[in-house]
Amino acid sequence: MVGSIDRPVQPDPPDRPDRSDRSDRSERPKTPQDFDAKLAERLSTLNRASAYERLYARAQAQDAPFRERLAREESAQPKDSLSAGKPERDLERPRTYWTEVPRFLAMWRDHAQKWPLIQGEKVDRPMESGRRAEADDAVRRLSQSEPGISEKLRDVAANNSNDGWLVGYEFRLKGHNRLMEKIAERLEGESNRKPSDIARGITDAIRYTFCFKREDYSEGYLDVKQRLEDCGYKMYLCKNLWGNREYRGVNTRWITADGQRFEVQFHTPESFHAKHEVTHRAYERARSPLTSRNELAATEKFQREVSSWIPEPVGLVKIKDHKEEVG
Repeated sequence: MVGSIDRPVQPDPPDRPDRSDRSDRSERPKTPQDFDAKLAERLSTLNRASAYERLYARAQAQDAPFRERLAREESAQPKDSLSAGKPERDLERPRTYWTEVPRFLAMWRDHAQKWPLIQGEKVDRPMESGRRAEADDAVRRLSQSEPGISEKLRDVAANNSNDGWLVGYEFRLKGHNRLMEKIAERLEGESNRKPSDIARGITDAIRYTFCFKREDYSEGYLDVKQRLEDCGYKMYLCKNLWGNREYRGVNTRWITADGQRFEVQFHTPESFHAKHEVTHRAYERARSPLTSRNELAATEKFQREVSSWIPEPVGLVKIKDHKEEVG
């Protein structure tokens, strides 16, 4: 039935004798031409602002019963149970990194569909038998160095003064095959070097990550740094990357008294989750020579969007960049 311009969502109920608009039926448009004329008259006085206000008022009116019920349920709950029993819908929930994670994952899914992963042909980097045996032995010795370092890192985690904890501990040692690939890759450009020297120089062959709450982060970093130095380890590189648009965190590199290098990263729960669960594949795509220029730009934009939602820790000015040469 042709009615007024603002039709109700539900159809009109059957006519009743007491309907107030029965007398107005003669004013309703009866032909398509009349309807068009009436519509043009209404649109001539309707602007975007008034249309928005009307829609907003209608939405508020529709939501009012729910808001009243939600307020009654919250007021009826004991104060100590509010955190345990969450309402089915939180209309005033603030947007944080965690609320945006589903959106980030959907963004990456769309990215992967637009740019399917290109599997490049694996490059076989042969090594002569003598060098391969030497590289294999170097990787085994490196693996033997890890347990002693890990024991000290676990002790630091258990006794640090700012409630820091180790995350991703199961990934602390890079795999044997991947280390052999890296040695072979570097031997191509540094053929005069020994595989054992190259193995020792792989900074992330052994790696750890400390996590701190934002309010404890900077003091936690300083405390862990001092404890590692007390273990006899020397920090030769620190990069405070909290000002970076695509990655947030602090990366440090260390060396033991006998020359074994290892890496320690410092994260908040948000920055570690972003790196480990959200942007890791984007980072790998950005490093791949098979990634097109257009995809690279989209990948970097994605990482910037994720990083922009990671809240900064307190006291970052205390974490200074540092670099020195080691043998």
